[in-house]
Amino acid sequence: VLRMQALLSNRFAPVRSAQTRTPNRSYSTGQKQQNAFFTQKDLPKKARVVIIGGGVIGNSVAYHLAQLGWGKDVVLLERHQLSSGTTWHAAGLVGQLRGTQVETNLCRYGSELYSRLEEETGQATGWRQCGSITVARTDERLTYLKRTQSRARAFGLEAEVVSPEEAKKYWPLLRVDDLKGALWLPKDGVATSSDVVQAFAKGAKSKGVQYFENISVTGIDTHNGAVSGVKTSEGDIQCDIAVNCGGLWARRIGKMAGVNVPLHPCEHFYIVTKPMQGINVMTPVMRDPDAHIYFREWSGGLLMGSFEPNAKPAFKDGIPEDFAFRLFNEDWEHFGPMLENAMQRVPDMEHTEIRQMVNGPESFTPDNQYNLGESPELRKFYVAAGFNSSGVASAPGAGRVLAQWIVDDFPPMDLWNVDIRRHAGFTNNDNYLKARATESLSIHYDIPFPKFELESGRPLRRSPLYHRLKDSGASFGSKTGWERPNWFSQTGEKNPKNTYGFERQNWFPNQKTEHMQTREDVTLFDQTSFCKFLVEGPDAASFLQRISCNDMDVPTGKIVYTGMLNHRGGFETDCTVTRLSDDSFMVVSSTGQVTRDLDWMNRMKLNSENFNLTDVTSSYAVLGLMGPNSRKILEKVTDVNFSNENFPFGTSQMIGQGIRASRITYVGELGWELYVPTEIAESFYDRLLEVKPDLKFGGYYAIDSLRIEKGYRAWGHDISPDETPLESGLGFAVNWKKGDFHGRDALLKQKESGLKKRLTTFIFESADPLPWGGEPIIRDDKIVGYLTSAAFGHHVGSGVGMGYVKNPDGGYVTPEFIKAGRYEIELAGKRWGVKASLQGAYDPQ
Repeated sequence: VLRMQALLSNRFAPVRSAQTRTPNRSYSTGQKQQNAFFTQKDLPKKARVVIIGGGVIGNSVAYHLAQLGWGKDVVLLERHQLSSGTTWHAAGLVGQLRGTQVETNLCRYGSELYSRLEEETGQATGWRQCGSITVARTDERLTYLKRTQSRARAFGLEAEVVSPEEAKKYWPLLRVDDLKGALWLPKDGVATSSDVVQAFAKGAKSKGVQYFENISVTGIDTHNGAVSGVKTSEGDIQCDIAVNCGGLWARRIGKMAGVNVPLHPCEHFYIVTKPMQGINVMTPVMRDPDAHIYFREWSGGLLMGSFEPNAKPAFKDGIPEDFAFRLFNEDWEHFGPMLENAMQRVPDMEHTEIRQMVNGPESFTPDNQYNLGESPELRKFYVAAGFNSSGVASAPGAGRVLAQWIVDDFPPMDLWNVDIRRHAGFTNNDNYLKARATESLSIHYDIPFPKFELESGRPLRRSPLYHRLKDSGASFGSKTGWERPNWFSQTGEKNPKNTYGFERQNWFPNQKTEHMQTREDVTLFDQTSFCKFLVEGPDAASFLQRISCNDMDVPTGKIVYTGMLNHRGGFETDCTVTRLSDDSFMVVSSTGQVTRDLDWMNRMKLNSENFNLTDVTSSYAVLGLMGPNSRKILEKVTDVNFSNENFPFGTSQMIGQGIRASRITYVGELGWELYVPTEIAESFYDRLLEVKPDLKFGGYYAIDSLRIEKGYRAWGHDISPDETPLESGLGFAVNWKKGDFHGRDALLKQKESGLKKRLTTFIFESADPLPWGGEPIIRDDKIVGYLTSAAFGHHVGSGVGMGYVKNPDGGYVTPEFIKAGRYEIELAGKRWGVKASLQGAYDPQ
């Protein structure tokens, strides 16, 4: 701190004592004169769409709705002036590569749009395709960059891992003697956030969008579960659709409508230097994530920002009503270590005058992904908010797909990673949000190791056996708030933690033990976090028959695996449905889908249908007793006959004390899922121990390796709204004879025309590599896809993965096409031979 004070003593104004300050905006495009062009005088009484918020995402949505022909039906409301709040001080980095193919495509579209938006609108955007270089200080970071290069190639992006010396050629001021390597992405770039807003607005207004500034939204009107209007400080507007692009205020606006918009603002820091020799307008973006810092050119100097590991949440007393073009106090003590890191990486900075510190708010979400889509609580209320300091990069693609979603009343593609329906209600808790959003910023530049777990806001939701699991040495992870055992210590260690890395992590031998124990003996899995719904009433059977692709007209006690498909034939969810009686069914799906699945079924319900849909997830613990010796245990616990003849696969029976036993498996072995009333779960577990005192638990890591080895699909990984049962090898779960069902026409058309991709299992020929998922699939030296799921198959003795194979020539993918190729999987730049199969690796028959 003393060194920082000495270095900075002659460069900065004293820190003010007020919470926020008005910035010196000499480095930012001014708004006031330009915005007068966009402002209308008379607020209309009615509009088809009202967009709330004039930041970069609100303007992107307006622009794209206008491009789709809706411009004259759209009104945009801004509480102050366009780009106020967070957009105006955004650093403007535009990277293309993201964690998924869909998100990468959206960001790639953003770069393409920025490159032509100025020509289209006549308004500069500040876009420059200068490329980006990310440096590695450690071997682990270099491994990650090599894996990133492989993922980029699988997604169709140019990327190259280069030596430190080659990195210096791209960035001459870079110190490289302590570096291991770097990743060069030539298509990345930068833009100027305020200019981008003006360009979007100009393009939107030219097609009829009406803009109104200095108008606050005070409420949302609803009718029959849908938006009917927006209340403002200047009067009410009747509308069919409201779009919440409120940025910092999006959560507050959501509450007006009874909608959960989980985000929380944090302080985000950067500095701007005076011009530096060796820096020009085409200087690439440079990131040094091991030091938590980034750089871009700004007015001949450098803009250097950070995602510091000790992030600071903002607005502990709420957001001031007059907050617009304001910043927080400078905090050199907090930012000092980051500046020290910057001067280590760019030594010339130590002799360069710094023009200004910018400390402004940015909104972060609980999982570091933005919130997009129609809300599950209120129809026709859409959200685009919480961009985790990547708004300029993400806004074009997010605005485009949200506009398509609004116009078509359906998402144009799989957007699950950013879909607002991924959140459960608890995520809107103030304390949880503050802690989790702060952690999201703090880990922004950490290496995203496989199996990484967030730590804040835990534990929250617990199984009735939580303390038994804990006493048994469980290492817990968290999903949708549930504490779930990932693996168990074999040495009696309490609360063991993952040791992260890209090779075999510390839990690998524990997973192997649990995996083989399940294959050879028996294991107890706590699967309480499963989503569980009851569908009950006179029309329950016909409803499920209509929205499911498999046959629901089955005897009581029968379990049916099925997909619920969209109109394109893709999976909205996959689930098991158990018929409890003539007019009662239980629907079970995976943990993370509770909000989405409930929303989907409610949306599919016709006004004329009479049934009740109830979430009973918390009413039952689920204990999965799996393995060849599972029958022996259950036969001693109850008087029920568990033989194949009396208890065949795919059936369910009550076995006493309100417990339902369902013979079904997700691990590929004989076993039963036991649905136990929550209040007797512990006593039932004690009964199991009486029968088998050495009964061992297994965790979700073992479930994952077991199901991948068997070839069982996971929604959100191997199947999604963009994949059909035919493409994913689940055609057996489609009953063509039962008559019409939602998505049947699209599926039938695909069946007749042929498949353009097929889910394929890959078995590594060597036991050395450990795939994690996302690795490129190479067929005859051409990339044809990437692994959607992967794990080490402990029974088969090597890595196993699944992924979709496409024909690089654009043709159909037949079983013969799969068999004819020579396949490799690329891990961190190295190729490994694999065998391809349309069946599972373990017990394919």
